[in-house]
Amino acid sequence: MPTDTPQPAFVLVRPQMGENIGAAARAMWNFGLDRMRIVAPRDGWPNPKAVAMSSGAGRLLDEAQLCADVPEALGDCTYVFATTARQRGLTKPVYSPERAMQIAAEKIAAGEKVAVMFGPERAGLENEDIAKANAIISVPVNPLYASLNLGQCVLLTGYEWMRQSGDVVHETTDLGRKGDWATGVEVEKLVEHYEERLDEAGFFYPPEKAEGMKTNLRNLWSRMRMTRSDVQMLHGIMRQMVRWKERGGE
Repeated sequence: MPTDTPQPAFVLVRPQMGENIGAAARAMWNFGLDRMRIVAPRDGWPNPKAVAMSSGAGRLLDEAQLCADVPEALGDCTYVFATTARQRGLTKPVYSPERAMQIAAEKIAAGEKVAVMFGPERAGLENEDIAKANAIISVPVNPLYASLNLGQCVLLTGYEWMRQSGDVVHETTDLGRKGDWATGVEVEKLVEHYEERLDEAGFFYPPEKAEGMKTNLRNLWSRMRMTRSDVQMLHGIMRQMVRWKERGGE
């Protein structure tokens, strides 16, 4: 059975190729969606080509609801989006995928049942289908080539759903297996170590510019967010250079 996670139903209207149904299933599963409804697929159902293309999302296809027509697929829904790349001359609100999934999340949280319709590969949804929707999702694409593959459109909409419903981490840094950020004390000790050794080497010259040079050096360190391993390595570099010099290195 589908998961209990509240989510919209994705309705594939008269899809033509099993491969595209499988790609849509794979895209849905990537983003935690498992409510697929298939309306009058051209090549019948079940379709082995869809299973082959689903790449591990076969369970979603097993649980997909097969519908004879659009009214059956939308019968229990209270709000419906229709995806289209073309102007249809119908008076309806038109949303970007991002805004549409924001609205979907709000309505589902309020207990409503939401569906998103995707049209067949050749020409997309018919006006008769779109007339049954409450709003349109229009993907901002290159106007000279506005055609989106069915699986691509499902993937894009699923991603926007995940952004609205999940905890999306927009930036992170992999510190590695033993990584940990250096503390302020550890960085300060590194700064002092370098200042002392560079002072002994006569780096801060002439004397009247020494404080300014130290400030610039400290500013450089502060721009470099370091791990504890980084700090340890830099300490080791300086110690080795001092030992090398004391042994008479040139």
